[in-house]
Amino acid sequence: MVAGISVTGLAACGGGDDGDDAFKGDSADKIADKAVAATKAAESLHMKGKVSQSGGESMVIDLAVDQEKNCQGTVTMSGAKAEVRHVKATFYLKGDEQYWRTSLKQQPGADKIVPKVADKWVKMPAQDNQITGLCDKQGLLAAMDEDKSERKGLKKGDTSTIDGTKALALHKSKGDEKSTLYVATEGKPYILKVTTTGGSEPETTTFSDYDKPVKPEQPAAGDTVDLKQLAAQ
Repeated sequence: MVAGISVTGLAACGGGDDGDDAFKGDSADKIADKAVAATKAAESLHMKGKVSQSGGESMVIDLAVDQEKNCQGTVTMSGAKAEVRHVKATFYLKGDEQYWRTSLKQQPGADKIVPKVADKWVKMPAQDNQITGLCDKQGLLAAMDEDKSERKGLKKGDTSTIDGTKALALHKSKGDEKSTLYVATEGKPYILKVTTTGGSEPETTTFSDYDKPVKPEQPAAGDTVDLKQLAAQ
């Protein structure tokens, strides 16, 4: 799984001095570097936004995840939503019939499998990185640091409040695409939000609940099925 979240692709605007007290005169580019580093080093976070998969498709995620790969939340693909959990080194996914018919449409025998997995907690094969990789926090954030040259030429904007925390806006244009990165000016310089306009469609990704414990419950055995075993039948 390749995360599609980028802190760049980031139209300059005024008010560039508001965050200087927090960042001691650092340039916008330096602030972005600090923000990426702090976000990647956080013990945990809650991320809501869109990520791209290796096949070019995208999914919408709403996940709390930590450094130990504990996670819980939802994923939505092709309009179908499923709950996910990763607990005790095992990944579980719970989707309705629509979700599984969409996910298994290319797999032989899907018609027999779908009724057995719909609305159940399904143990997913470890090698299915398209899904299970979502609970790898560092992998999920990898796109932030893939091309450091993209974090050059940013401009400081105004400060605002994102979910109760003051944040400095950093702006950049790349072709018709305009993006804004909001960095916390209180506490650690965590990324709080990334917005992008001018592309195929506007996108917003939010980051919150930094360093809060992620404690998903293990599904009950009676409500759990093993997808690998079903596929082998």
